[in-house]
Amino acid sequence: MRLQALIILFLLSGIVFGQNEKLKPKKSFTVVFYNVENLFDTVDDPLTEDDEFTPGSEKNWSTERYQKKLEDISKVLSSINKKELPQIIGLCEIENRKVLQDLVKTGKLKKKEYGIVHEDSHDTRGIDVALLYRKDEFKSVSHKAIPVVFRFDSTLKTRDILYVKGKAPGSGILHIFVNHWSSRREGQQQTEQKRIFSAVTLRKSVDSIFNLEPEAKIIIMGDFNDEPTNMSLHSVLNATNKRKNAGQRDLYNLMYDKHNFENAGTYSYKGNWNMLDNLIVSQSLLTDKKNYRVDYTGGKIYRDDWMIYDNPKIGDLTPNKTYGGNMYFGGVSDHLPVFMVLQRK
Repeated sequence: MRLQALIILFLLSGIVFGQNEKLKPKKSFTVVFYNVENLFDTVDDPLTEDDEFTPGSEKNWSTERYQKKLEDISKVLSSINKKELPQIIGLCEIENRKVLQDLVKTGKLKKKEYGIVHEDSHDTRGIDVALLYRKDEFKSVSHKAIPVVFRFDSTLKTRDILYVKGKAPGSGILHIFVNHWSSRREGQQQTEQKRIFSAVTLRKSVDSIFNLEPEAKIIIMGDFNDEPTNMSLHSVLNATNKRKNAGQRDLYNLMYDKHNFENAGTYSYKGNWNMLDNLIVSQSLLTDKKNYRVDYTGGKIYRDDWMIYDNPKIGDLTPNKTYGGNMYFGGVSDHLPVFMVLQRK
């Protein structure tokens, strides 16, 4: 009888402990987005145009350079919040699931078990978007890749938008979208139509969530290759810096005021800082008084001295990139990461 009583007591204590764990989520929840500039492994994929990132190519990509890049990215991500590793990490310019598996086993990231959400997209170079999440702080419920089709030319390919629906303690359901819109390589105006189509596609998905869940908690992140005041983000997606009298479906761009009033950016082009990487949230993440919320000024850019290069040609500091053409510089990325820390009482 005594043994039986001890067993029952042990089981009951486990139930109580589990309930207490469930009822006491942490007071902060860190969300990061980072364009990691061509995180390719060294293996040639015959289905994509990845030859430049293989041994023997003009770039001379190697196992040593690949490992250094993994270690540098891990160092950045684990340094953003000194108190804890990020709960959510959105990434773009990653080649495949293999590089993600290697990344989460590198440096301080391996201290926590990260889940991976990734789908191969139709990008001709084979670069995709992905989401990493701490399994002890977030549960992925479902996900899907949302294709972007350009009606003016259906033969053009671009990255899918990754949608992840998940649950976080202290917040309930979170709807997360990870983006990497078409570049400006052929000129901003010449390529703007592509990004507008991406914005239309994303807005339709957002509205479909609001139709079912008017107070949905939505996080949109990515390298949009447009700035907060450009048409795709400001007008089509309707992600602005509007605070007063904002409607429930209005989205708020946490990087808008940094771009508009502080002249800050995440990417440097010919000496000018561009705010291409953005964090956008729904109103419920700004106004929730009981669960996780973020302030209007909660969007941040992370930078450290070792990530920055003093460019004498333009007399300015720029993100220290891995390559310039085929020239190896050994930097971590040509972009700076953006992040926010959700807080609860």
